[in-house]
Amino acid sequence: MFSHRQRVALVAGGAAVAVTGTGMVTAAAASAAAGCQVEYAIASQWQGGFGANVTITNLGDPVNGWTLRWSYGAGQTVSQAWNAAVTQSGSQVTATNLGYNGAISTNGTASFGFNGLWTGSNPVPGAFTLNGTTCTGTVAPTTAPATSNPPTPPPTTPPTTQPPASGSRAMENLGRGVVAVRASSSSVLVSWRLLGLDPDGIGFNVYRSAAGGTYVKLNSSVLTGGTNYQDTTANLAQANSYHVRPVVDGVEQAASAAFTLSANHATEPVVRVPLRAGGAIKFVWVGDLDGDGEYDYVLDRQTSPQTLEAYRSNGQFLWSMNMGPNSTNQNNIEGGSSTIDVGHNDGVTVYDLDSDGRAEVAVRIANGVVFGNGATYNGLSGNTRQAIAILDGMTGAPRATAAVPTDYLSDGPMYARFGVGHLDGTTPSLVAYMKNRIGSGSFNLMYTAWRFAGSSLTMQWKFLRGNQNLPDGHNTRIIDVDGDGKDEVGEIGFLLNGNGALRYSLAPHGIVHGDRWFITDIDPARPGLEGYGIQQDHPSGLLDYYYDADTGRMIWQHRTNAPGADAGRGMVADIDPRHAGMETWSFNGEVNYTSTPNGLYNAATNRLVEPNTRKQPWPHMGVWWDGDLLRELFSNEPTPDNRDARIVKWDPANPSDPWAVPRQVTFSQYGAVTALGNSVYPTLIADILGDWREEVVLPSPEFDELVIFTTDRATSTRLYTLAHNPAYRNSMTLKGYLQSGNVDYFLGHGMSQPPRPAITYARK
Repeated sequence: MFSHRQRVALVAGGAAVAVTGTGMVTAAAASAAAGCQVEYAIASQWQGGFGANVTITNLGDPVNGWTLRWSYGAGQTVSQAWNAAVTQSGSQVTATNLGYNGAISTNGTASFGFNGLWTGSNPVPGAFTLNGTTCTGTVAPTTAPATSNPPTPPPTTPPTTQPPASGSRAMENLGRGVVAVRASSSSVLVSWRLLGLDPDGIGFNVYRSAAGGTYVKLNSSVLTGGTNYQDTTANLAQANSYHVRPVVDGVEQAASAAFTLSANHATEPVVRVPLRAGGAIKFVWVGDLDGDGEYDYVLDRQTSPQTLEAYRSNGQFLWSMNMGPNSTNQNNIEGGSSTIDVGHNDGVTVYDLDSDGRAEVAVRIANGVVFGNGATYNGLSGNTRQAIAILDGMTGAPRATAAVPTDYLSDGPMYARFGVGHLDGTTPSLVAYMKNRIGSGSFNLMYTAWRFAGSSLTMQWKFLRGNQNLPDGHNTRIIDVDGDGKDEVGEIGFLLNGNGALRYSLAPHGIVHGDRWFITDIDPARPGLEGYGIQQDHPSGLLDYYYDADTGRMIWQHRTNAPGADAGRGMVADIDPRHAGMETWSFNGEVNYTSTPNGLYNAATNRLVEPNTRKQPWPHMGVWWDGDLLRELFSNEPTPDNRDARIVKWDPANPSDPWAVPRQVTFSQYGAVTALGNSVYPTLIADILGDWREEVVLPSPEFDELVIFTTDRATSTRLYTLAHNPAYRNSMTLKGYLQSGNVDYFLGHGMSQPPRPAITYARK
């Protein structure tokens, strides 16, 4: 399904290095040793040619300008390169930085890639020098990988070193994310990304290689509609590999990475990623850990002690982190100082925090954690103190740590929710929501923002709630509410500006604690973004509310006279094309099939779209799945006879009881369970593969596989990948009580074409 990769690492100081077909383990070099580590990856190989990626890690003093040299022993030659100037004289190869990527800090990295030619064999180089310093180490013998996947031809043009910029916000330099699923007994749906900065009018050609043969173009004319293609001519008894080539101004561009559908593959809307055997999984995060432009996976194991694990996109295990003895207390309100992912807390996120093209893992830690490189952390005074660590995504080694402020330390360790936003409009910041309980009553709340610069982690600001009336809830939103390009940080009852100053509180409007809330363009006819929230156990009878996300001005509220009012679930999405904008709906009371629905409203008009208030879907999570512009729904609430997790689609022409909404997919039919094996949540819903529609990531019952549900429905709708929308990508970094992510424009029936996102790509 994915091409094999061969990797070699050489580390200064004589550290041992093992290279195998499944991963790389590198012992840490002595701290006093100056030198470098080089990762040389053969990303693809075809008859007579290959593509390679090289990552340099500087283990010595910072450099400003670098030259890497190596020698080929089997006559290989470099034919074209990107992100470096590469020359060759005989067997000697010299790679030199370009203008924008010459600085490498201590423990920082720089990456480049190239295509080359080979005959006979293609072994990896045996040694490298960086600015004349030899990167030494013991390397296990390796040989060039056999081409187990069909060959990928070299691109017709080299990749650009710096893609065109549309704005200053640095975001991931993603690949095409090609994915193929068997949609029926005789058809395959192939899907790929339209990127945020793709030029207007870009088209695509789809190529198929059957059983390792030559790639053949499938489409007769350039595809300029939806970025998916239905292949009805493949022989599905043999393996079929697909890639796409963009077409710009009539010129075909470089081929994407290929995706292979195995021979006699099951008919299923699923991609399966193997995992090591282990404990229950609650959350999965995605980020490009290896810099190849595709999403890799980080997940938790809810064992005692807990662990974090990282995998490449093909399931290749990278590293595991043991959260240590301070993670064995997993009380969901007052747990251990390194406990993660309990209650509405997480304490982990994944993002390219230094914009170098490879994602890092941020995690809240305490004494006794064992990082992915085997080092144990004991840098704090006592087991109540906590720190934040930024881990190398490929190795799990700490690249920087910083102590958590101690303002509320007397009340014990603080649980955390982590997320990422561009608070200055340009560079990513780690945002930490941290909370602990005062005795057995109220809670302390602290927000901090952090900047990771490659080798250091610095606090940008701190906000303490203190005695202010600022209601919080079960999730955080990081989103630009005023359109100035800079993100704000929101709770269900207040909003902070990107500099940590309070913007507004909703407490004067009667808002208290609640489960679910959302910010997006709910009403496209109204300028700006709107918020929708629900209330939990509200003594005044307030159920839900709708407000201006920029100013906090209340637009409408729904109340009840029923005692013990509790809107335990609420949702906003466009599910009825008869009414402009999105609908809102919630439940009154405990969440089960006997709960009282509050009715399905059109948000803009505050009017019921279905007179029978019981005829509404479960308000849980959204999934863009079937290809129209209405949103489907992830449901895993109790029904009269089962609790099957499923994707459903509400039908306004034939409204039904919440538990009887028509199903699109039942996950258990494909050997998948919900998070922890029995919760109401998936581990992730996000646009991580293919076109703009969303994937649902679930584990297998044995927790040895990620079962990634990706659509098998064709669509003519063309939208750039949701992962290049700033608001949506921020939401992918946030967990808490898992809730739907949204873009910062109206996505629904009758929508306008969204503007190009104001982003630039991180260097790669």
